[in-house]
Amino acid sequence: MASTVATTSTTLIDGKAPLRQSAAAATSQCVTLSSLSPPPLQQQNRAWKATGYCRKLARNVAAMATGEATPEVSSPDVQELIKPLQEAWEKVEDKYAVSSLIVAGGVFLWGSTGLISAIDRLPLIPGVLELVGIGYTGWFAYKNLVFKPDREALVEKVKCTYKDIIGSS
Repeated sequence: MASTVATTSTTLIDGKAPLRQSAAAATSQCVTLSSLSPPPLQQQNRAWKATGYCRKLARNVAAMATGEATPEVSSPDVQELIKPLQEAWEKVEDKYAVSSLIVAGGVFLWGSTGLISAIDRLPLIPGVLELVGIGYTGWFAYKNLVFKPDREALVEKVKCTYKDIIGSS
């Protein structure tokens, strides 16, 4: 059985709750929220201004609850995630070289992040580089993607490069 409870509570920020509207509105389904007192202000003249301003502000809170339980989302088992990585690591013949490449990649990523943030702080360079990137992207799209023979040539070139890197066996 699903039940729905919706409540609305208006509370002033300075901690003073408004008067209740009627006793009929306070049924067993209504939930009231306790009001919080404001944090103490250090300056007295500032406190009067803040209190006057806070009395004008109000917060409406609406809550809704149902009797149905939401199904739990089970996270995948950690072993199921780690097992393929362990199997791939066992297949690697030169673990020292792969570890060195991973560490070098991390150092390169860290250094390039610092370099990019330093360039980004320069006044004119980021705008110029953005224009160069947009121009090159447009040129590349026109040269390789607009016409069908050019697209096919690009796909063949990518496949050839992939075979050269991976090796054909």
